[in-house]
Amino acid sequence: MAPRYRVTLTEQERNYLEALTRNGKTGAKKFIHARALLLCDAGPDGPAWTVANVAVALGVTSRTIEHLKQRFVEEGIEVALERKPREKPPREVLFDGAFEARLIALACSDAPEGFDRWTVRLLADKAVELKFASSVSHMTVQRVLKKTNLNLTSANTGKSRHKAARPS
Repeated sequence: MAPRYRVTLTEQERNYLEALTRNGKTGAKKFIHARALLLCDAGPDGPAWTVANVAVALGVTSRTIEHLKQRFVEEGIEVALERKPREKPPREVLFDGAFEARLIALACSDAPEGFDRWTVRLLADKAVELKFASSVSHMTVQRVLKKTNLNLTSANTGKSRHKAARPS
């Protein structure tokens, strides 16, 4: 069974949490966490609700309440109220807008000698050959083309369409 954590708030902590829940400017997550800590308070002035009852009352899972109590006991009130910072930094962008623009321009150009039209694999190989990027997956090319609504199978691959003149 997982270890259980007991939340016992001091008078200062209780006043701080009550102020957070009453000022009307607290974010939703912080408000819910503050409210949960107040309800879980097992001190002399606290209601000492069970984890299940707090979870139902606040519309969160009991696991969320358990993790909140753990963070409060181990790391303090400020850490418990704030979101946990990201452990891994976000991945860097490999293919930016300039890459996409060059790829679309390539897809709109004439197909290479011996081919009727561009395929995503041909585009990926050509992008590497032209040094748009060091390596490009055909699925990356497909996603870029799908995002821009470019269809390689139609006769028109994104070039401006010729509109017929309206009859007068």
